[in-house]
Amino acid sequence: MNSALASPDARTATVRRVGPQDAARMRALRLEMLADAPLAFLETLAQAAALPHADYAARVAQVSTGCGNAQFIADPGGRLVGSAGGIAAPDEPGLTVVYAVYVTPAWRGSGLLRALIDGVAAWSRECGRPELMLEVVVGNDRAYRAYQRLGFTDTGVRVPHPTVPALRELQMRRPA
Repeated sequence: MNSALASPDARTATVRRVGPQDAARMRALRLEMLADAPLAFLETLAQAAALPHADYAARVAQVSTGCGNAQFIADPGGRLVGSAGGIAAPDEPGLTVVYAVYVTPAWRGSGLLRALIDGVAAWSRECGRPELMLEVVVGNDRAYRAYQRLGFTDTGVRVPHPTVPALRELQMRRPA
């Protein structure tokens, strides 16, 4: 899926599925994501920084084709400015779990989040999965409101945070 977006200062980024040529830029974006929002992701900045380039290249190769797992990126032609992934839910055939959603701070509010989620949604539908689900840390009201604006609704389900036991996450769903 390709879509050009104008940010408030007229910059543009193309949202597309990640490809093998993006491994180095994906590594840079991943490190930025983990530094900016450490509770939102399962990996720590130290863990990610310690991985060699070959590991990032393998990750990108895994999510660049097929219907099991996909990563979409926002590419303005230089440093990547956003990403969102989707993975087939193992126990719910019609569901894609949205993960690793991130928009660099300077691009927040530009419509890029919608374009990234739309990329995941289109891929999910093409793969025969008509529903999206994601989890948000309870108390992350900014993310919660952003996902509500994109049509996600709170299911009422609360689950433990996967890496910080004191935190809870809430599940949100919407049609793909």
